[in-house]
Amino acid sequence: MAGAPLPLPMVQGTVRAGFPSPADDFAEKRHDLNDLLITHPAATFFWRVRGTSMHGAGVADGDILVVNRALDPVHGDIVVAEVDNDFTVKYLHRRAGRVKLVAADPTFPDIVPREGQVLTICGVVTAAIRKFR
Repeated sequence: MAGAPLPLPMVQGTVRAGFPSPADDFAEKRHDLNDLLITHPAATFFWRVRGTSMHGAGVADGDILVVNRALDPVHGDIVVAEVDNDFTVKYLHRRAGRVKLVAADPTFPDIVPREGQVLTICGVVTAAIRKFR
């Protein structure tokens, strides 16, 4: 059951690592993370990452992905895909009518669907949420 929206202050501009001023001094408007991260609520879901194949794309083990099923996946998108009843998160590589899934870590092999194998794109990853503490 979802709680009430929790709008939090959004600081104007950007912050450099080590910027010491309190954020409240610069608060411009209050925002809810749902509004910032979710454009199609009925077609969006969260999925926790397990593994390291997308670490080079900034997606780490334990991150929570925001996955949007309403977006048409295009070449270069990070997607959640199902291949023979197994789910994975990879870059979508689509060229000349051929599709493959590519990890951000080159030590992981590409996933190229074989004859008769079913590959389904479940949604486009629009954000990754990482909790530090």
